Amino acid sequence: MTDGTVYIGAQGEAFKAFNILDGHGLKMLGSSGVVTAIISGRTSEAVTRRAKELEIGHVVQGSADKSADFDKLLASLGLQAAACAFVGDDVPDLPVMRRCGFAVAVANAHDSVKSEAHYVTRASGGRGAVREFCDLVLQAKAAR
Repeated sequence: MTDGTVYIGAQGEAFKAFNILDGHGLKMLGSSGVVTAIISGRTSEAVTRRAKELEIGHVVQGSADKSADFDKLLASLGLQAAACAFVGDDVPDLPVMRRCGFAVAVANAHDSVKSEAHYVTRASGGRGAVREFCDLVLQAKAAR
């Protein structure tokens, strides 16, 4: 949902920028009945606030093991990994991407992530990649 940049203020506070189009795409997914979640290696109050604005009910931050946290999320939702999609950009995302049914890498992802993705977005992270993903999911739902 971001371009990977973290701005650090004079008091040590971290700032992140979020794309409005990405956010609207996530809202549309939620409205269509698709469950959305965030699993992030970092912890950020900005992510907490943005997730609340977008009504993303499942947020894991400070994840040292995204695969284990993914397992907990799957168990809580009663889902199989193959029924899930995951959007990633760096090596810590690979264990989850390898397990889910639709693995997506953003255009500015690390090459190792792009090489294992089912789909690579045209847009970069923080620049419409999440919206592109959301539109794909919504189109697939409409085609059913």
